[in-house]
Amino acid sequence: MNIYITKGKKKMNAVRQKWAQWAEQRVFAALVGTLLKWIVLGSGVGILSGTASAFFLKSLDYVTDVRIANPWLLFLLPLGGALVSFLYMKVGKNSGKGNNLILEQISSGNETIPLRMAPLVLFGTLVTHLFGGSAGREGTAVQMGGSLAEWFGKIIRVRPTDRKILLICGISGGFGSIFGTPLAGTVFGLEVLAIGLIRHEALIPAFVAAFTGNLVTTSFWGVSHIHYHIGAVPELTWIVVLKVVFAAILFGLTSILFSEMTHALKKGYAKLFKNPVLKSAVGGVVIIGLVYLLGTRDYLGLGIPLIQSSFTEIVSPFAFLGKLVFTSLTLGAGFQGGEVTPLFAIGATLGNALSGFLHLYTPFLAGLGFISVFCGATNTPIACFLMGIELFGADAAVYMFMACLVSYLFSGHTGIYTSQQIGVSKSYLLPIPQGTTLSAVKSIVKKKDEPVSAAEKR
Repeated sequence: MNIYITKGKKKMNAVRQKWAQWAEQRVFAALVGTLLKWIVLGSGVGILSGTASAFFLKSLDYVTDVRIANPWLLFLLPLGGALVSFLYMKVGKNSGKGNNLILEQISSGNETIPLRMAPLVLFGTLVTHLFGGSAGREGTAVQMGGSLAEWFGKIIRVRPTDRKILLICGISGGFGSIFGTPLAGTVFGLEVLAIGLIRHEALIPAFVAAFTGNLVTTSFWGVSHIHYHIGAVPELTWIVVLKVVFAAILFGLTSILFSEMTHALKKGYAKLFKNPVLKSAVGGVVIIGLVYLLGTRDYLGLGIPLIQSSFTEIVSPFAFLGKLVFTSLTLGAGFQGGEVTPLFAIGATLGNALSGFLHLYTPFLAGLGFISVFCGATNTPIACFLMGIELFGADAAVYMFMACLVSYLFSGHTGIYTSQQIGVSKSYLLPIPQGTTLSAVKSIVKKKDEPVSAAEKR
């Protein structure tokens, strides 16, 4: 009897071993297949987004040089804004929602991201910069990447779940290629979707897209990116840590000011001027008036000269506020362009201004401000930290990580992307339901603060 039992056990063990080997082979084959699949698809999106970013960057340099050489072009800003708004009104469809449209489709939306979004936002942003609006370039790159990824997905007929990952690839490919930061681009595409959550299933596809996009932009098309030097890094001491934390709190609060002012101006302009064409025209006039009121053009365009000056010399202590106001007014009036490069300028100039008060090395604090204000406005601390490493090196890594975390916390549940969702609240003292968008946070908080009536208590 024991002999039969022993033989039976041996057979069972043999069957289990064969089953395990087959299962392992099948799992390994599935993993290899997934890797190869996303190398191909991610590279496809990266090639498209990297090529689009290269064309955009070269075009942006050209129109910026034209504007600087011809100061009179500023007077055409109202006309340029009106033209772009007219185009969006007539043929844009849902393209006017910009980055928020892409975030919505990744989360749970059922709208289509039209291919026309890419040429529209490209043309609109170039017009903004040609005539002197204060805007960035990240929004343009992300929208081009997202719309091209959607088009690519339709051609190869991907499944709904793969479509969402392709859109993430579009964000990462666009971001990584426009700034020359593939690691930051990878994580940005994952982190920007929901505060406190990262979609790891898209990690490899996003990296492939960001890496390929940056490679195509720089190596194939020959576009170079600007890098900055933060110089000497202070020794790690408690007093330096406290100073960095204090500065990071101010960086986070500044990001709130930028986000809230931009959203308020968008609502205000839309309320005053129902016609988008008239709204942008009036917004252009306001920018012109402000230029001559302040007697400077330093706050027009991307703000690259401001950023460079922040690392090499002492700038005006109110330069950060000037760039903030000009950018909010530009975007609030409906002009096309991103927010990130102006946020870099706002943060770098604020860090420059704080360096004397805090007795910290100016380029060092300008570098922390560069990534921290951007971090607070986008709620992407890990991506911003990685961007700091890619742009400034790893010598100040501890301080950069610290500044990003503190700025992220003190920016609260605000941000430049109103469709960004809250995955995990930043504090248990501020409970916000999971899945709530930033645009809905205020109404939820307001309801909680309202006094409960006697009838409701009963």
